[in-house]
Amino acid sequence: MILDVTDIETFYGETQALFGVSLSVAQGEVVALLGPSGAGKTTTLRSILGLTPARRGTIRFDGGDITARATHEIARLGVGWVPDDRRIFPTLTVARNLSIARKRTRFRSWSLGEMFGIFSALEHLMERECENLSGGEMQMVAISRALLGAPGLVLFDEPSQGLAPKVVQDVMATVSRLKEAGISALVVEQNASTALQVSDRAYVMDRGRIVHEGPAAGLLADDDLRVGLLGV
Repeated sequence: MILDVTDIETFYGETQALFGVSLSVAQGEVVALLGPSGAGKTTTLRSILGLTPARRGTIRFDGGDITARATHEIARLGVGWVPDDRRIFPTLTVARNLSIARKRTRFRSWSLGEMFGIFSALEHLMERECENLSGGEMQMVAISRALLGAPGLVLFDEPSQGLAPKVVQDVMATVSRLKEAGISALVVEQNASTALQVSDRAYVMDRGRIVHEGPAAGLLADDDLRVGLLGV
């Protein structure tokens, strides 16, 4: 397993947000993490990244224990992140945002040319300040930034949020392309059907706990189960 999360418990102050959460992602596997708003999905990603460290439990990435590692150390090991609010530097150009994202890990390096092949519009935005980009253009930059960091695992937090349908297609095609390249992805997404179509397995969370785990195709095909778990 490239990622193995075991029985983590995470708190915001004295308020517990995660209760014994366990999940795993294999090399080259795409895993969806689904559930209603407030279920603990983003907190799980933040715990993996060390932004909201787990107080109990263990998080292992690429065979090493990262439970107590600092966020910048986790990133340097090869964990990429596409946050729901993009978090790009607004006053810097697209080119500068992408250049500062580059780092060396043991995983596959991606080139700017490959980013232009995935997002054809990106090449024409390189000299534009990011504060002047649309939401879809910002998402292109955020995903490209993650890939240029040579990740072995990319954490996606609501990648389709606020995007036009065509951009959503491009984003999900990128997730599929990661799988073809042997890179793993953990995808948090409100649009369950969109996430399940590109995922191998799925976990469903509710109130800080994992309440379901199984093949993504099975959850997508079972209307009763999907409605019971997700209401859709």
